[in-house]
Amino acid sequence: MLTDLEKKIVVAIQGDLPVTATPYRGIAENLGISEDLLLNTLESLCERGVIRRFGATLRHQKSGFKANAMVAWRVDEERADAVGKIFAAFKEVSHCYHRNPTDDWPYSLYTMVHAGDETGCRETASRMSAKAVVTDYTLLFSRKELKKTSMQYFS
Repeated sequence: MLTDLEKKIVVAIQGDLPVTATPYRGIAENLGISEDLLLNTLESLCERGVIRRFGATLRHQKSGFKANAMVAWRVDEERADAVGKIFAAFKEVSHCYHRNPTDDWPYSLYTMVHAGDETGCRETASRMSAKAVVTDYTLLFSRKELKKTSMQYFS
């Protein structure tokens, strides 16, 4: 069961966060509470499993990137965490995550790479490959943005 304050906080974060140096401060001010109370309540909601995922979506077209590619990497399971940390450290990477490979699709690590053009994405993937010593990968370029919406739990 959520308190009235918790419900108000969920409503406040279920849309886009303000693009400022202190987005939580603005949300807290709009709710009439302190930033510390907002952050402590969000932490409690996460710890209790009410909020399972809290992430950001990069609208690359609006941020100046003209190209992006999902790079699928074939990485041995015992190296996945270490390689993921290497990949996530690249400034061109906005997402890095692990999935189970299948017989038809042997890739287990995925990174979203952003650049000014497709050549830049390829060059970044090549540098990532060399740094992590992973040579089996494929680039899947975005052609069209289909949907980016936040979940709405309360109105």
